[in-house]
Amino acid sequence: MSASSSLAAVVFDWAGTLFDFGSQAPMGAFVELFARHGVEISIDEARVPMGLPKWDHIQALGTQPRIAAAWATAHGRPFDVGDVGALYDEFTPMNALSVRQHAEAIPGAAALMATLRQRGLKVGSTTGYNRPIMEVVQPLLAAQGIAPDNLVCAGDVPLGRPSPMAMYQCFLDLEVGPAYRVVKVDDTLPGLSEGRQAGCWTVAITASGNEVGLSLDAWQRSSLHEQQRLVAVAHDRLAAMQPDYTIDTVADLLPVLDDIERRLAQGERPRPF
Repeated sequence: MSASSSLAAVVFDWAGTLFDFGSQAPMGAFVELFARHGVEISIDEARVPMGLPKWDHIQALGTQPRIAAAWATAHGRPFDVGDVGALYDEFTPMNALSVRQHAEAIPGAAALMATLRQRGLKVGSTTGYNRPIMEVVQPLLAAQGIAPDNLVCAGDVPLGRPSPMAMYQCFLDLEVGPAYRVVKVDDTLPGLSEGRQAGCWTVAITASGNEVGLSLDAWQRSSLHEQQRLVAVAHDRLAAMQPDYTIDTVADLLPVLDDIERRLAQGERPRPF
């Protein structure tokens, strides 16, 4: 297979994909953040915008009709951009603290990283977390064998998810291209969008991701029937972004990469966005 028709890199999301099974860390922080300001939100509500940069996530929550009405009642005025900025500044240290409690690698992620490098693939990463939070996460994950070749955080590019700009930065950082030689792996719709819009192959994560939303312990304690039900629901939600493949966790990725290599050799390309 010629170099131009083989994979060059895999770009991963972080929370729910490489670590923090079920994306637990941000949820309590979002709920507590709004509660501090007199507005009760649920974990399910907090999960809806997951994958967006955290500033945009807060804005999406504050402008959600029910939450916006509760904010107006509590504060006597509508939620506005000034509130987004103030809450964001408050949220960052809260999330930096909570992420330490959920900094465990997804089972199989470290072994996958080693195998990708043995295959000569570069490993990139993007995230909806900002750099101060990722400065907490990176050393904790590196100690577990998770150390991608680059990192593009929320705020590093002019437009974050769901735009493709973070992926474009990955192409530059990793010195890879064209886009069809790159795979984006993510558990959220905005994260899959950045891969789709950039022209990459996309792989959706269900079981360990935000759409299922269970911790590893809760997932393992669930019955097989319940696991299958939850994965089916997550699959249907993520199908809105039309990913090329859907898997439970990154531990299931290697057969997908083998199939993409086969398809590339036959001249196939990712489906257009």
